[in-house]
Amino acid sequence: MENMKYSYQSEKFAAARSALMLPHTKGEATSVAEAFFQCSLGLEHIADEGLDDDARAWLQQLSAFMDTSSIQDLRNRGAYLVKAEQFTIDELLQISILIDELATWFDHSDR
Repeated sequence: MENMKYSYQSEKFAAARSALMLPHTKGEATSVAEAFFQCSLGLEHIADEGLDDDARAWLQQLSAFMDTSSIQDLRNRGAYLVKAEQFTIDELLQISILIDELATWFDHSDR
């Protein structure tokens, strides 16, 4: 069972990576918001002691991107969506890379 330690995270981060793939039928910001939602599910109850330094650094960076504490969602569209609309192209690229790295890491950690 030890090799299945991160199977839930592997599933959620794979879903997040998939959400970021083209086409973005509901818009890029909606795709990023969906990816963040999947990541947030994967981050619940995560066992930190099994993470290596790379995974910890990626999670810290991703968590900073996902932080919605300063977001005002006045129209109740969803804090992740409002935040996603504010990202630059460079930030979107960084987010995509982080999610891909983490999805791969969690997938390989379960083998």
